[in-house]
Amino acid sequence: MRYAVLRGLFFLLIVKPFLLLAVGVNVRRRDRLPTAGPAVIVANHNSHLDALVLMGLLPWRLLFRTRPVASAEYFLSNRWRAWFANHVIGIIPVATSGGPSRAEILGPVREALAAGDIVIFFPEGTRGAPEQLGKLKTGIAWLAQQLPTTPVCPVYLHGLGKVLPKGDWLPVPFFCDAWVSEPLYWRGDQGEFMRMLAESLGPQIEAG
Repeated sequence: MRYAVLRGLFFLLIVKPFLLLAVGVNVRRRDRLPTAGPAVIVANHNSHLDALVLMGLLPWRLLFRTRPVASAEYFLSNRWRAWFANHVIGIIPVATSGGPSRAEILGPVREALAAGDIVIFFPEGTRGAPEQLGKLKTGIAWLAQQLPTTPVCPVYLHGLGKVLPKGDWLPVPFFCDAWVSEPLYWRGDQGEFMRMLAESLGPQIEAG
């Protein structure tokens, strides 16, 4: 309970005012965002702010059931970062350097969805250069196949790579956009699923 209070205070006193005053986010088709879990929000990834912005787009009542998938190697690399990421942000840490099977890597994500959470997932796997979209990895298709009735909600973010790009720690005020596409569901064909997801996230993304 104490960590839920910390998360609430962090978003209420820091994240929400920052997004309101420094990052104007114009959301198109907000009505397509999930109103309950389980659901996966999938987005392109250019900034550390991406997950916070996506969490901030959802109603307050969903904040405590929304969990971003994040790199275990980065966010668990030191004690203080791990504490903040786990207890305040509520990440689902996953290995990004290979090794275990896909089921082992994404097992905790599947468990969170099975428990009714909303998961934020970046299928590029890492942050790219500002406003440059990378190749999608097929782990998201594996998740969709495992939970075919769970909606996958694509959100294309534009501008956050200029607010806080990879390698920078000082945010720069900039107006941003978020386009929410129709939810996708697993229909039995990985190639088709990835193609539709790539189209929803933007024409520059290569699926595969």
